[in-house]
Amino acid sequence: MSAEISSRQHLIMDYIREHGSVQVDQLSSHMQVTPQTIRRDLNQLYEKKLLQRVHGGAVVKDNVENLGYGARKTLMADEKYNIARRTAALLPDNSSLFINIGTTTEAIAQALCEHKRLRIITNNLNVASILSANANFEVIVAGGLVRQRDGGIIGEATIDFIHQFKVDYGIIGISGIDSDGTLLDFDYREVRAARAIIDNSRKVFLAADHTKFGRNAMVRLGSIIEIDALFTDRQPPSALVEIMTEAEVQLFVD
Repeated sequence: MSAEISSRQHLIMDYIREHGSVQVDQLSSHMQVTPQTIRRDLNQLYEKKLLQRVHGGAVVKDNVENLGYGARKTLMADEKYNIARRTAALLPDNSSLFINIGTTTEAIAQALCEHKRLRIITNNLNVASILSANANFEVIVAGGLVRQRDGGIIGEATIDFIHQFKVDYGIIGISGIDSDGTLLDFDYREVRAARAIIDNSRKVFLAADHTKFGRNAMVRLGSIIEIDALFTDRQPPSALVEIMTEAEVQLFVD
């Protein structure tokens, strides 16, 4: 079965995230399609592990559980493409970059392929594979433990390696952004690598689609006031915008 989901299914996922739980009849009325169509969509989304079915409807997956790599890669794909395009447009040729683990950062790597003479350090094997196709790039891969599920590289060796460098831009993704600006993720080892990237970058760009706003995760990375710019696809909640404005964090919405 294809890992892709339809535009209507994307809208269904957005609606379920906003409301937490929904009934088939409620979705049918909102989407203006038959209940049979909604049931079919919900079953397909359940099979892709994007939601949980309950009697008469569906609920979002537990917010403290991260989705699998395949599901994350297809979820919000168009939005990630637009975020990546805008982020890449502000990264100059002849610059040095950290790029960390995540499907949004992989989209940014793809958008960077036409740049010239970039030097990239990454703990993401997928990013390294994408960017090494450009003969003008110098791609350096951090050492450490490779996570089989997504090609991420983590561990003490990874952190030690990152600390050897100071680069122009750190490009990071995140699993959740709390209403107070706290940046959250699921794996403390991944967070420690991302923390090292923030500490060793002259500027930090955070790329995150709107589903990350208010999403819970257990491990604290830091605060949004520590980054220089947020790239996203929808206006963040007003409380978060206020925090960013006070800290002079730039906001780019595509």
